[in-house]
Amino acid sequence: MALVAAPAMLFCAASTHAAITFDSGPVRPVAMSPDGTKLFVVNTPNGTLEIFNITASGVTPAGRVPVGLDPVAVAVRNDSEVWVVNHLSDSVSVVSLTGVPRVTRTLLVGDEPRDIVFAGTSGQRAFITTAHRGQQLLDPSLANVPGAGDPKLTTASVGRADVWVFDPNALGSSVGGTPVRIMNFFADTPRALAVSPDKSTVYVAAFKSGNQTTIVPPDYLCPDFSRNPCVRKGITVPGGLPGPATNYEGKRAPDVGLIVKYDNVQRKWLDTLGRDWSKAVNFNLPDLDVFSVDANQLSQKTAVPHVGTTLFNMVVNPVNGKLYVSNTEAMNQLHFEGSGEYGGSTVQGQIAKTRITVVSGTTAQPRHLNKHLDYSKLSSHAGFDATAKNHSLSTPLEMVVSRDGKTLYVAAFGSSKVGVFDTATLENDAFNPRTQSARYITVGGGGPSGLVLDEARNRLYVTTRFDNAVKVIDLATRGQLASSAMPSPEPADIVAGRPMLYDANLTSANGESSCSSCHTFGDKDELAWDLGDPNGKVEKSPIPQNLIGPFNMKQFGISNLNGTGATDDFHPMKGPMTTQTLAGMTNSGAMHWRGDRSNGFFGVDGYIGDDDTMKRKAYGDNEAMNFKNFIVALGGLLGKATPPTGPTVEDVEIMNKFAAFQLQVQLPPNPVRALNNSLNASQERGRVIFMGPKNLDGSIRPFDGLPGLQPLRDLQGGGKTSFTCNDCHRIDAANGRFGTQGESNFEGETQILKVPQLRNMYSKVGMFGTKDLTIVRIAGAPFQGDQIRGFGFIHDGVIDTLFRFLNLFQFNDPLVQFEKMHKGKPTELEALFYMGSSFGRMGFPYFEWAAAPMQRDVEQFLLAVDTDLAPIVGQQVTYGPTTANAAGARVDLLKARAGAVFTSKILGGATKECDLVARAATPTGLVGYLYSPTAGNFRTAAGATVTDAQLRTSALTAGREVTYTCAVPGTGAQLAFGL
Repeated sequence: MALVAAPAMLFCAASTHAAITFDSGPVRPVAMSPDGTKLFVVNTPNGTLEIFNITASGVTPAGRVPVGLDPVAVAVRNDSEVWVVNHLSDSVSVVSLTGVPRVTRTLLVGDEPRDIVFAGTSGQRAFITTAHRGQQLLDPSLANVPGAGDPKLTTASVGRADVWVFDPNALGSSVGGTPVRIMNFFADTPRALAVSPDKSTVYVAAFKSGNQTTIVPPDYLCPDFSRNPCVRKGITVPGGLPGPATNYEGKRAPDVGLIVKYDNVQRKWLDTLGRDWSKAVNFNLPDLDVFSVDANQLSQKTAVPHVGTTLFNMVVNPVNGKLYVSNTEAMNQLHFEGSGEYGGSTVQGQIAKTRITVVSGTTAQPRHLNKHLDYSKLSSHAGFDATAKNHSLSTPLEMVVSRDGKTLYVAAFGSSKVGVFDTATLENDAFNPRTQSARYITVGGGGPSGLVLDEARNRLYVTTRFDNAVKVIDLATRGQLASSAMPSPEPADIVAGRPMLYDANLTSANGESSCSSCHTFGDKDELAWDLGDPNGKVEKSPIPQNLIGPFNMKQFGISNLNGTGATDDFHPMKGPMTTQTLAGMTNSGAMHWRGDRSNGFFGVDGYIGDDDTMKRKAYGDNEAMNFKNFIVALGGLLGKATPPTGPTVEDVEIMNKFAAFQLQVQLPPNPVRALNNSLNASQERGRVIFMGPKNLDGSIRPFDGLPGLQPLRDLQGGGKTSFTCNDCHRIDAANGRFGTQGESNFEGETQILKVPQLRNMYSKVGMFGTKDLTIVRIAGAPFQGDQIRGFGFIHDGVIDTLFRFLNLFQFNDPLVQFEKMHKGKPTELEALFYMGSSFGRMGFPYFEWAAAPMQRDVEQFLLAVDTDLAPIVGQQVTYGPTTANAAGARVDLLKARAGAVFTSKILGGATKECDLVARAATPTGLVGYLYSPTAGNFRTAAGATVTDAQLRTSALTAGREVTYTCAVPGTGAQLAFGL
């Protein structure tokens, strides 16, 4: 096999700007050839497939093939072909190993593909997991493919887990290949796959599956933390919040929602006090986690519930056929962070339990790998065992099982270890971690993610993400035999900062949890957590408040805003809030739903340092300081020992490195928006409404003499009197605003909240069934039956759909407020007189039949809100003999978008939507070309130019295929030439 030189890929927008990374989670990063002579490794930051020769002394580089952006999984079809899953490119690269290793076909699949296996008769079908969304799902070429088409993002009870199935021997001539079927499963977005020993069964696992928790809205809780039943909105509920009613200072806590968990034995929704809240929950959560599929008939056979909350990888025991699933189980039903001394409970140190669940048939048996931990003894308590972390495993990813079925290896991504277990002992839950840990293998470099067991040589090959390398482990000695680094274009601060997100040994007391326990691979876990701290103090908010005026909150039924009644208070008992993504935080101002990290250890936003006399800074320009103020989570959540005098020098260094890394992690392109960056008719109508001129927050202007509406005039006060959606949820790409400009607002809720960003609304779909809420103009939905997740929109996840969100009172005609305050409709005279006045131009129309179509259009726009990157970024196509007729139009699209003007602050301002790179196979290797939209041709690193027509003509010869890729603007030269 010839050595193929390939360019490194540096995600750097320009030399004067920060780098851009996505930190896509590794899934199946390494595989071995059937003959045992080669190792194939996806190099995620480099966008390449690395090929190694396996030697007596270890591994040696043998080739490199550029694939798509952020490859995360690889599977070997046979000795001459390897398939690579490209997470950011929404594609699969079919790599031929015959002659010059190259991509011969690019398959286009659903959004964010993650895993791939081959199964079925003779292993001749490819199965690929993707989210149930993405532009490819709607491509006309798939019109006759079962499972393709509208993802129904606004429809209840629709599975959000897809598996694309291809026949490798019949990929078709369509632009991205024609799948045999797109299978859909009743779960959230999937990740892992596994295959039975006889290849007749494929196992499919949801990724962030949930744990049958949801939220009871504040409207359905008895007031004043009562322990006695009461009637709320027509139903009898068992009481109020569990309490305490104040923090340690004696300051009243806000009225917030309550997280409840379904008890499958009692068949009730229970809180931590054992009270039944079933009447307040409007749907079921069956919690289906793992599905088995007949690989030949392509039909679902079984669905296994209650495997885990976040499922990472799966493997089948080749002897007894049992399935092992690496996972974590979230403990979000528990209240509070901190010591628990005043509040009486805490989730500190037990955020998510590390597990391997054994699945046999439809029975799931979870095995806690860290059962030696005593969660009642925190790092600050007497009797805490500081050595416990030496026996812990964190973030379990890929597993392998020996041929005899007796030994299982698991890569512990957050522990720099590989766990080693006797499968019988694991299945029987008979292991003791304190003695079992003697068999664990310490892996240098950090972030072990992928495993290949080479029993012929008694070796284990381990990929390590933190140093981007392959380690060769001698199983006889459990020592490292060799290491081979892979090229990485990532800047030093990204490399140094990544472990701060994942390393449980460094950041926690017991070695089990890390920040990624909730922020899974820097994103979210699709849960809500009650992480207030009754031991905390009430702090002041420095955030500008986009209020309408001095409201009389009692008119909205709110007598204890923020608990204390002060609009600028951050009460430490903030109540349940959904996990937010850590991606794309640059230019978004203060962090957390309330922006409460604008005030903390590293300073108060708006000031240089913590001295009020120092020079004032523009608000929201200090995201790094806001992020570093999360330092309290090291002790409060992860249990890391913190002296009474405050954070240690080590803690400060952790947060400095963490911020430098995380603020360069960006959100992916929007998978709902069209690849040409256009909006469809509904989305465009919604955009017009969103931008104005209608006033959609329910604020009013003075109008003397309007009968019966004095309460509305009383609301006006001295603040702003008219808003569009865009006035609060600012969309301004030039300034990096995608839904927020950093201000707080009163939204008719019990706390003042920061206006949030809107770029990932499509990823929150899946909970349908909100009951009637005071702040929503329309009645609650009827019982909705089975759903796939328990949390939806707004800060606590209580709103099920964007349509219902758009029916919040502040987005609607002020007559809706009149109804709310007067508990009845206005008189006919009042309504007619009102509708003829200037008030009629504010908010969605008063009559629902007129408002609903507008709200549906805005909902469609919100699902398609752009990100800092155009939808075309990452998209690919391979032009070759079998795809020439279909691929031409896609190449034309990529060229057009490479010439289209795009504005992005993180990319340096005015730029193009993408940099278009072409990689052409030649008899001696691969040649990279960069497209010039101005000249209309491609150039080589040496400056020679070729036309697209010349590239296409060359690609018609077998073995000379050309793959076109739209790269992040500013990275094209690195991608094409390795500069």
